Amino acid sequence: MDLSIKTNDAKTSIASLKSGCIVVGVYENKKLSPQAHALNKSGEITISLKSGDISGKPGSSLLLRNIAGVTAERVLLIGLGQDGELSDKAISMAVLCVARILSTLGGNDAVLALPFDGIAKQIPERDLSWAIRNSILVLRENGYRSDALKSKKETTSGGIKKVAFLVASTRTAMAKEALAHGLALANGIELTKDLGNLPGNVCTPTYLADTAKKLAKEFKLSIEVLDRKQLEALKMGSFLSVAHGGGEAPKFIIIKHLGGKVKDAPIVLVGKGITFDTGGISLKGGSGMDEMKYDMCGAGSVLGTIRAIAELRLKLNVIGVIPATENMPSSTATKPGDIVTSMSGQTIEILNTDAEGRLVLCDALTYVERFKPAAVIDIATLTGACVTSLGHHNSGLFTRHDNAHDELANELLSAGKATGDTAWRMPIEDSYQEQLESNFADMANIGGPAGGSITAACFLERYTKKYIWAHLDIAGTAWKSGVAKGATGRPVALLTTFLINRAERPASK
Repeated sequence: MDLSIKTNDAKTSIASLKSGCIVVGVYENKKLSPQAHALNKSGEITISLKSGDISGKPGSSLLLRNIAGVTAERVLLIGLGQDGELSDKAISMAVLCVARILSTLGGNDAVLALPFDGIAKQIPERDLSWAIRNSILVLRENGYRSDALKSKKETTSGGIKKVAFLVASTRTAMAKEALAHGLALANGIELTKDLGNLPGNVCTPTYLADTAKKLAKEFKLSIEVLDRKQLEALKMGSFLSVAHGGGEAPKFIIIKHLGGKVKDAPIVLVGKGITFDTGGISLKGGSGMDEMKYDMCGAGSVLGTIRAIAELRLKLNVIGVIPATENMPSSTATKPGDIVTSMSGQTIEILNTDAEGRLVLCDALTYVERFKPAAVIDIATLTGACVTSLGHHNSGLFTRHDNAHDELANELLSAGKATGDTAWRMPIEDSYQEQLESNFADMANIGGPAGGSITAACFLERYTKKYIWAHLDIAGTAWKSGVAKGATGRPVALLTTFLINRAERPASK
């Protein structure tokens, strides 16, 4: 879908705009939005409301044709709920309804003239920029198809392909910036979804590495991919212990977007890249195991975020690090009870080979010390326990408790709230560390069923003492099961917004 900004000055009535369809909002109490009022010279819209042809409830709609005094071929009325009670959900429902209807209409283009200019008066902390970005994501989500490997693609019936957001001429610059951010974000989310939806026999560690190389070539980024011999030389015994059972070669991907000043410390994103997780020798049950292809969504979200900020040419140094392998059972696979030595020199007793994500991440978290980062954020579909705790609404956020880490946590939580890609801060305390004690090694890789997401974070925390760090457990938010099965693209929106905010933050004195 081609999305753009269309400006309108106070001297020009929107009734004179030429378009295949103009979309305006109406309210549940039979009140018209300012845009709808401007199209109501003949009184036809008021009559439709009074007659009950449209209720005005969020998502309700009515398509009118050839309204007297309106140049557009069609006018689409969209319900927004009660006037004065506009909400995030109502806006999203309205735009989703618009997307579905426009996909069935003839005509070349449409103008979206919903009351975005005054949104801040009804929804605190929302503005025109948010409304445009959010609408872009909703429109693109509606048009997304996961049919790349189908011999016959899903057919769509024509529909309007060009949509313009109508804004006042005084707000053109803000709207165009929001458009650029929204499109970049949508592109990053779609890359992440595409990777998560691909099967494990296609999206291998090598495939992830090749995808990173394509990104690097397209956006002129720095890229390095380490192979098994190089990982052995680095003494990444923990990461390699997971790769022992698989037929696919492990890859360690480092991709750099260096948009900031040379001396600026980078933000490092570390993404778990288990391209298929059987559980290894601690084999998972067969039911639903097909979905374990999404265990690389942490890696996918790093690549999606890098793509988004590269498209925006963000003035910030960001490094993406992805340890990628599959976790398979075989005669060479690591066994429960085995002890491995991590890159940090710490030894790990592996009590459960299905707790493999932390084993690949810990070596990556040690590796990134060399970048002297401003902050490190790891992203991983790490624990089912996090799904039990938070469901599928919030990602789990874990950090240490001190001023620097609290600031990082607040930045991430704020970015999540701004985008609807929300996270919830979970505890991480020394008392939980006791559950990781081992009689035979420096630590065990699991701490028992109690507080499973917390002890997993505590495990990772042991490898992050030299920098500011946060961990996002996205096991419950990166994927949907059931009829809507597929990757969600989370938390690309959270991460990208966090990085945009960091780039705009005044330099410390």
